[in-house]
Amino acid sequence: ISEERVKECFEADLDLAIGECNALYGRGTFNDLPDEVQQILVNMMFNMGRTRLSKFKKFNAAIAESDWKTTAIEGRDSLWYRQVTNRAERLMERMEKV
Repeated sequence: ISEERVKECFEADLDLAIGECNALYGRGTFNDLPDEVQQILVNMMFNMGRTRLSKFKKFNAAIAESDWKTTAIEGRDSLWYRQVTNRAERLMERMEKV
C-alpha cells in the first residue's frame, strides 16, 4: 500500500472521528471547546467510537461544564482507562492541563 493511500485512509478516519464528535457533543459545542480538548476527544472517538464514548456520562457532563480536572478524573474511572492505561493516562494528563 502506498504512503499516499495510507494518508487518504487516515484523513477519512480522522474526518469520521471529527464528525462523530460533532454528532455527540453538538457541532457548535464541540467547535467551541478548547483545541486541546477537541484533540483529546477526537483521539478517544477514533479509538472507541461514539457508542462507547457516549456512555461516559460523568465524563461528558464534566466536558459540558468545562471542568477539565473532573473530566480527567472521570476518564480514569472507566474500563477504557484500565484497558489502555498508558495511552489513556497521557490523554487525561493533557486534559488536566487545559
